[in-house]
Amino acid sequence: MNQQPVRVRFAPSPTGPLHSGGVRTALYNYLFARKHGGQMLLRIEDTDQARYVPGAEAYILEALAWLDITIDEGPNVGGPHAPYRQSERKDIYREYAEKLVFEGKAYYAFDTPEELDAMRKRLEEAKVPAAQYNAITRMQMTNSLTMPVDEIKARLESGEPYVIRMRVQPKDDIRFNDLIRGWVVVHSSQIDDKVLLKSDGMPTYHLANIVDDHLMGITHVIRGEEWLPSAPMHVLLYKYLGWADTMPQFAHLPLLLKPDGNGKLSKRDADLGGFPIFPLEWTDPKTGEKALGFREQGYYPEATANFLALLGWNPGTEQELFTMPELIEAFSFERVHKAGAKFDIQKANWFNQQYLKEKDDATMAAQIQPLFAEKGIQISDPQAIQIVHLLKDRVHFVKDIVNESAFLFSAPEQYDADIVAKKWNAEAKQGIGTFADALQGYEGSFLADDIKHVLAQTLEATGIKMGKVMQALRLAITGVGAGPDLMVTMEILGKAEVVRRLRRAVEVL
Repeated sequence: MNQQPVRVRFAPSPTGPLHSGGVRTALYNYLFARKHGGQMLLRIEDTDQARYVPGAEAYILEALAWLDITIDEGPNVGGPHAPYRQSERKDIYREYAEKLVFEGKAYYAFDTPEELDAMRKRLEEAKVPAAQYNAITRMQMTNSLTMPVDEIKARLESGEPYVIRMRVQPKDDIRFNDLIRGWVVVHSSQIDDKVLLKSDGMPTYHLANIVDDHLMGITHVIRGEEWLPSAPMHVLLYKYLGWADTMPQFAHLPLLLKPDGNGKLSKRDADLGGFPIFPLEWTDPKTGEKALGFREQGYYPEATANFLALLGWNPGTEQELFTMPELIEAFSFERVHKAGAKFDIQKANWFNQQYLKEKDDATMAAQIQPLFAEKGIQISDPQAIQIVHLLKDRVHFVKDIVNESAFLFSAPEQYDADIVAKKWNAEAKQGIGTFADALQGYEGSFLADDIKHVLAQTLEATGIKMGKVMQALRLAITGVGAGPDLMVTMEILGKAEVVRRLRRAVEVL
C-alpha cells in the first residue's frame, strides 16, 4: 500500500442522475479515505460535451450531501488542484498528449469517418474477431506513422481535423495488482490504439483521468468493474508518461445486479419494479420523464447508505446496522466481493424500518401532521404522537403511518368474512355486548391499561375467557383480524367511538 497520505476521488460524468452503483462507488471512496485519515476529491468528468445534461452536476452535489458523504476538494468547495471540472482543464491535457507524440508514444491520426468505416468493414470481411485500430491496422491508415513529415506538417497547419492516438507496443504484458481482484495480466495485443485527444481538442476519459489523478496526487482509484477492461491501458499510460512509480492502486468494485441476479441493474428494471435506484428524484430535462428517488420515496439517508454499503461488502460479522463512523471503522477491500451483488429493494425497506423504529416519536409526529392535513384530517400534537407510537413498529416509511391509520378515522363499513366465520359466535357477541355496556357506564380515565382492566373484569363476570373474544373484538373495532395494539387503539379512538363501533358490530354481525 502506498505510504503517502490516502487521496481518493469520485469522478462522475454529468450525463444524468447518479445511479446507485455510482453512489456506492462514492461511498466506498469516502469510507476508505476516512478510515485512513485521508482526503476525498470530487472531480466532474465532463469532457463528453455531447452527453452533458444540465442540472446533473447540481444533482450529484445534492445527492452526496444528502448521504453525508463529505467532499474535501471539488467544484463546490475549491482546493489546491482547481479547477475540478475537466472541461475547464482542457489546455492541460493537450500538453501531455503532444509530449507523448513527441516521444513516439502517441501519433496524429487524420482518418475520416469513411476511412474508419472502410477499415472495420475490411476486418469484418476477413473474419478478424475484433475490428481494432492497433499495431497492425494502423500501418494501413492515414496517420503520422505512415505519412512523410512534410505532409503531416502541412495537414496540421491547414487546420485539418485529427485525433491523437496512443501507440500501443506489440508483444508486451501489462500487469497490475487490483486490491479486490488480485493480479491482472493482459497482453498488449488485446489493447487498441485508443484516442487520447479528440478532434475538438477535448481529451477522452483515458487521458484526462490519468493526467488528473497524477496531478491531484490520487493514491487509490476506486471505481466500478466496467472500467476494468480499460485499466491495462491506463497502466500503460502511467508508464508512457513516466509516472509508473507514483501510479495509484486500483480497486474495481463488483456490479450491482438486477433483483433476480440476471444482468446489470438498469433504470428499466427500477421502472418495471416500481422502486428507486437513484438517491434523489430526477426529471429528465429533455423528455420530462421522472425517475424515483430514495429520498422522495421516504428512505432515510443513513438507511440508504447502510443498505448500499452492504451491496458487495460485508464486515465478516453478523452486524447489519452501521452508523457512518462504524462503517468507516469496519470497511476494508479484503471483504469486498468479486461477484456482483443483487439489488434487493426489500432489504432496503427493512433497513429503513430499523432506522425508523429508532426515531423520536415527537419528531415523527411533526412529520405526519402535514401528511394528514393533505387528506383533510387535522390532528393535535398528542394525537400525532399516539398514532406514531401505535404504528411505528409496523411500517417501513413515515408516510405509511398515514395510510395504516385510516381505521382510526373511519369506522369499518365491512368486516373480514374469514374472521367473522371463525371468531364471531354467540360467546364473542355476548362478551363484546357486555363490554360495550361496561364502557358506557365507566367514568374513569380512558387509557390502555384502564380499558384492559375493564375488559378483564367484564369477561370474568360473564365467565368468558379473554382469548375467546380478542380477535372478534379487534374485528368489531377495525374490521380486520390483525393490527397494532388493540388497547392503545381504543385509547386513541376514545370511549364514545369505541362504544359506537362495538354496538354497531353486535347489531350488524
